[in-house]
Formats: sequence, structure tokens, C-alpha cells
Amino acid sequence: MIYNFTAEIIKDNELNQYIGIVPGLHGAHTQAPTLDELYRNLKEVIELCLLEMTDDEKKELPQFIGTQNISVAV
Repeated sequence: MIYNFTAEIIKDNELNQYIGIVPGLHGAHTQAPTLDELYRNLKEVIELCLLEMTDDEKKELPQFIGTQNISVAV
């Protein structure tokens, strides 16, 4: 079965690393110095997380809906 996930990716300038987090998938986070390496790392960590899950747990995975930009003036 093929699963699709959306990762949140940020750049930590202090560490000079990209950080990837898959919301809703406990333990699915990693970092790397390049986006290509981060993508490979994220794929691997997602696969490992899915291998540890039961079929029932996989059925309960959250569905990605979208993102929303919110502007706040202070």
C-alpha cells in the first residue's frame, strides 16, 4: 500500500541544517545539511514508523488538509 505524507521543513540557520517533521506520525522527524538528504532521511524514517504500526493504527493516520497563513499585527 502507498501512503502519502506531508512534511514540515524548516532551516535552522544556527545549525545550518534542514529539519523535517511529519505531523501526525509519532517519531517521524529528522535533519540533514541538504534538502536531497533530508528527503531521503524522511522517507526512511516514515518507512520505519509504518513498519512499527499495526494495520488499525495505519487506518487512523490523520489526513492532510492544507496549510493556512495567518497574519498578526502586534
